[in-house]
Amino acid sequence: MAQDNGKAITLKGSIQSDVLIPQEDEKIGTGTYDDWALTNTYAELHLLNKYVTAGARLEFLEYPLPGFEKDFKGWGVPYFYVTGNYKGVQLTAGDFYDQFGSGFIFRTYEERSLGIDNSLRGGRLVVQPFKGVNLKLIGGQQRRYWHHNDSWVYGGDLELNVEQWSQRMQESNTYLMLGGSIVSKHEGDEDILLFRPNGEQDEFGDPVMGAYKLNFPKNVGAFDVRARLQKGNYNILVEYARKGQDPSFDNKYIYRHGNALLLSGSYSKRGMSVLLQAKRSEDMAYRSARSMNGTSSFINHLPAFSMQQTYALAALYPYATQNALGEWAFQAELGYNFKRKTALGGKYGTNVKVNVSHIRSIDKNPLDIEDVKGTKGYTSKFFKMGDETYYQDINVQIEKKLSKQFKLNLMYMNQRYNKTVIEGEGGMINSNIAIAEGKYQFNRKFTLRGEVQYLATKHESGDWVHALLELSVLPYFMFTVSDMYGKPFVDNEYRDKEHYYMASVTFNYKAHRLMAGYGKTRAGYNCSGGVCRYVPASKGVQISYNFNF
Repeated sequence: MAQDNGKAITLKGSIQSDVLIPQEDEKIGTGTYDDWALTNTYAELHLLNKYVTAGARLEFLEYPLPGFEKDFKGWGVPYFYVTGNYKGVQLTAGDFYDQFGSGFIFRTYEERSLGIDNSLRGGRLVVQPFKGVNLKLIGGQQRRYWHHNDSWVYGGDLELNVEQWSQRMQESNTYLMLGGSIVSKHEGDEDILLFRPNGEQDEFGDPVMGAYKLNFPKNVGAFDVRARLQKGNYNILVEYARKGQDPSFDNKYIYRHGNALLLSGSYSKRGMSVLLQAKRSEDMAYRSARSMNGTSSFINHLPAFSMQQTYALAALYPYATQNALGEWAFQAELGYNFKRKTALGGKYGTNVKVNVSHIRSIDKNPLDIEDVKGTKGYTSKFFKMGDETYYQDINVQIEKKLSKQFKLNLMYMNQRYNKTVIEGEGGMINSNIAIAEGKYQFNRKFTLRGEVQYLATKHESGDWVHALLELSVLPYFMFTVSDMYGKPFVDNEYRDKEHYYMASVTFNYKAHRLMAGYGKTRAGYNCSGGVCRYVPASKGVQISYNFNF
C-alpha cells in the first residue's frame, strides 16, 4: 500500500575508488611525486520515490591520479539535484545531464576516465503534454572542474513521435520522429585585441598599427533539426545544426557561422547488418567560455565516425573529432554471419565484420592576412573536400567458434593517423595491426582468454607488440598478466623500447569489485566518442574498488 501511495523510498548509490601507489621511472617519463598514494574517489547517493528523486555525489581528488593534478585537485560535492515527477511533468533543480538529438548543439555528460563533467547547474523541465510529444526546457551554468563558468546556457528541445498518432503506421512497423532544438549561450565581454593599420604612416613611410578591441556577441545561438524514419529493417537519420558567430580561442577569434550535417542509414536482419554514415562539420566548437581550451566547457558534442576500439594496439592512436577545424567524415560497416554447416560457416558458423572510416579536411581558402582575428577567417564551399586526410582505418574482424570449448577472434586493421592534426606534431603514422584472441572454456567455472597483437609501422614511433593472458574463476576471481613492448615518447622524443608489463587480480562478490595489480602504463591518449585526453605514463601498485547498492 505504501508503494501504491507513492510513499516508498528506495536508496541507491555507488562508490568508486581508484588508487595508485606510484613509483618513479625516468625511462617511461613518469615524472616525480610528492605523495605516497594517489586516488580519484567518488561516492554517489540517490533517494528515489514515485514523485521525488534526490541525489548527490562526493568527489575526493585531493591527491589525484597522474594527469588530473592541474585542474582536478580538491574535494567537495559538485553534483546534487532534486527532481519532482507528477502526471507527465518532470522538474529538476540542481545539476543535471541531458542531450538534444545527436548532441550537435547540446550534450552534457560525465566521463571520469577523461576528466569530463560538463553538467549544468540550474533547472530542467520535461513535459509530455500529449501522446507522442516530448518537450524539454533547460537553463543553467556549466561546470568546469570545481567551479562553474560565468556564462548562462538556455535551450529547448521538441520531439514528435508521429507513429503514436497513426494506427496504420504502428501496424506496418513504421516509426517517424521529427525533432528540433534551440540553444543560446549568454556570455559577458572580454578584452581581446587585434592589430591593424590605423591609416597613418611613420617617418619611414610604414603603416602605423593600431590596437582594436574585438566586439564579442553576448548571445550565441544555435539550432538543430532532425528526422528519423524506421521502416521494418531500415533506419534513416538526417540531422542539421547551425551555430551563430562565435569568435573563440578554438577558431582564432574569427566571425563565422558554424554548421554540421549528418546522414546515417542502416539495414539489419538476422545474420546481416549494414551501416552507412556521412558527416560534415565546420566551426562547431561551442563552449560556455570562449577563451578555454582542452576538453572542458563544451556545450555540444560531435561524435567521431571511427570504430571505437577495445584492443590495446588498435586503440594506440585514437581519433579525436576536430570541432574547430571542421571535417568530412565517412563510415561504413558490414556485418555478416555465415550459417552453420556451410562452406564458410563450418560446424558452428562464422561472423565477419568489415568497418571503414575516412575523415578528411573541408575546403578552406584562407584570407590573405597574417592575423585573422575579427574576420571571417576563410571562404569555403560546402560540398567540396579538402586535400588533407585526418584519419583513416580499415578493420576486418572474424569471429569463429572452432569447438564447444574454443572460440577464436581475428582482426586486421590498416590505419592512417595524422598526428600533426590530432596532437599538434608528428606527421602521418601509417600502420598495420594484426590481432588474434582465443578463449577456451574448460568448464562452467574456468575460462582462459589470450591475446596477441602486433602493430607495424615505418614511422619513428616504431613497432609495438602486446600479449595478454586472463584466467576467469567464476564467480569470484580473475587473474590477468600482460605486456606491451615499444618505444615510449618522453620529452618530445622517442626513447629505446620498453616493456609495459602488468599483473592483476580481480575479486567479485555480490555488488563488490576489487582489483589489485602492479605494472606500467604508457603515456598516450585516452578517448571516448571522439573526445580525447592525454594520460601521462605511470608505474606502481594499482588498486580499484567499486561498490553498487
